[in-house]
Amino acid sequence: MFISTGEVSGDLQGALLIEALKRQGTAAGLELEIVALGGNQMAQAGAKLLGNTTSIGSVGILESLPFVLPTLKVQGRAKQYLRQQPPDLVVLIDYMGPNLSIGSFLKRELPQVPVVYYIAPQEWVWSISKRNTRMIVEMTDRMLAIFPEEARYFVEKGASVSWVGHPLVDRMESSPSREEARATLGIAPEQTAIALLPASRQQEIKYLMPVVFEAAKQLQSQLLDTKQRSQVSQSKGEGLRESQATFTLPPSNLQADSPLFWIPLSLEAYRHPIEEAVQRYGLQAKVVAGQTKEILAAADLAITKSGTVNLELALLDVPQVVFYRVNPFTYWLARTFLKFSIPFMSPPNLVVMRSIVPELLQEQATPENIVRESLELLSENRRLKQKICLFYITKRYISQHS
Repeated sequence: MFISTGEVSGDLQGALLIEALKRQGTAAGLELEIVALGGNQMAQAGAKLLGNTTSIGSVGILESLPFVLPTLKVQGRAKQYLRQQPPDLVVLIDYMGPNLSIGSFLKRELPQVPVVYYIAPQEWVWSISKRNTRMIVEMTDRMLAIFPEEARYFVEKGASVSWVGHPLVDRMESSPSREEARATLGIAPEQTAIALLPASRQQEIKYLMPVVFEAAKQLQSQLLDTKQRSQVSQSKGEGLRESQATFTLPPSNLQADSPLFWIPLSLEAYRHPIEEAVQRYGLQAKVVAGQTKEILAAADLAITKSGTVNLELALLDVPQVVFYRVNPFTYWLARTFLKFSIPFMSPPNLVVMRSIVPELLQEQATPENIVRESLELLSENRRLKQKICLFYITKRYISQHS
């Protein structure tokens, strides 16, 4: 079997698939050989990697230019392998540009090899090119959809589709509880903990990290100031009047000598720029590798880029603010010439096709807007409302998934 995917999220989805294939293969008495384009998680799950693609992904036109040659090199190696050793099955996971190339190659040169597209590119959300949708349908023998709307879209376009639910539903069942996660990380029960998830791609270090870290700096200042004012009021025997407070935080929830922000590291290569930025912005933050599930489960709030992690947070009932930015010229091109428009960008909103978590895209993704949304979600009323909606999404998804 040959599996092709890219980026950190694709590596995760590929690893979960490989683990399931290995389990079921063993139960059926089958010995599976899996060769792949992916990352370290897939290799640890049992795949033989032809190339590591976790760090050569991008979103946008200009953003993709630095990765053209590395991608072509890996693609050439994969196609040579497929010619020499045609597999019994090919599974493509997301990663639209490179996987469209591999799928077209297979239909042209190895038409006898069946192709399954698992987690198709989100053409069903932002179908800019009908050509891309047509190519996906024509080169695919079977599509395995993870969203209901995704399944409906591709069925209407003529594809053979099975809706299999989202793999994170199974993965998150093994996540620690809030209490267990906080004990593992050393976070006190009453301590405020905010997860920052700014980057899983190189371009996001440039376009997203400065925005989220400036927002974190402002948020840290406001939370510390609120705590100090609260302490002064309490020492005078006075409470903050309801009309004066824009949000309500539990008492003693912010410690000056403890991290306020927790940053799970997606790739070790990003550690240096992230830690350098933490120092530059003066954040009470801790960068942690290998404990993403614990950080997500322990958080009171997440400020996160758009992506797979949004659904992970939703399944954990963690309130979140979602944002994304690309190169301004890329965005202008997409809006002006490609008529780019999307209803939603985060998976929790895409599940039900309505706004549950706040989304800040491009010019709306400013530090001030992120801070405003974050403070509102740290307030008890708004937080409770979003958690109820996230609980609804989780139950709906799990009931459909089962």
